[in-house]
Formats: sequence, C-alpha cells, structure tokens
Amino acid sequence: MRATCQCGDLTVMLDGQPEAVVACHCIACQRRTGSVFGVLAFYPDERARIDGAATRFARPGASGDAFETFFCPVCGSTVYVRTARHPDGIGIAVGAIGDPLFPPPVRSIWENTMHGWVSISSAEQHCPRGRSG
Repeated sequence: MRATCQCGDLTVMLDGQPEAVVACHCIACQRRTGSVFGVLAFYPDERARIDGAATRFARPGASGDAFETFFCPVCGSTVYVRTARHPDGIGIAVGAIGDPLFPPPVRSIWENTMHGWVSISSAEQHCPRGRSG
C-alpha cells in the first residue's frame, strides 16, 4: 500500500493493515487538514518506508508533548505525523492513501469539538477529549 502527497514527491510504502485508525476532531487537526476532522492510520515504523523530502512542523499536543506533522515541501500535502504517544510508530494521513476500501476509524477523539453534523459510526470508542479523556 502507498501513501502519497498530491505531486508524488513524498511517499510512504506501507506493509499490511494499520494497528489503529483514529478520527480526531480537535481544532488543531481541523486546521492541519483544512477539514472538520483528521483521520490517521497508525503503523509501527518497521512497516513504513518513507521516500522523499518532508518539511516538519511541531506543535505541543494536549499532553504538552510534541505533535509533529510532515508535509511535502512542494505541494504542501500532509502525509504523516509522529507523536510522543506512539514513539516507535507513524501516523499516516488516510486521505494520502486514497483507497475508498481502507479500514474505517475504530476510535473517535476530541468529540467535544466535533461538528454537530459529523458522525463516526464505525468507531468502537468515542472520547470527548483525547484517548484517555
């Protein structure tokens, strides 16, 4: 499986299915994606191979630890993220995979800032704040 930016200069080759797919409704993810939520598929590092240059943007997450976004310096597409919560893993932007049959989110977080018309019916866990909140 392959995740890629719009122009194709930044790609991530993925081996197998993700460990988890998470929909996040926090304001930062809304701003990061330009949409009303972000969806990330989490893989262990050894099952993801990055090819191409990425620009890194880091911001503090709710825990105070860094949330790092990596995007293509040519077209600006976010392709992957790294978080302190998953130090040996990578979160892949599901939209960068571009597969309508990709597994749906199993967790929906930060629902306290979710838009009222959004529903993530596939999620087994619904959290008003982060995963633990």
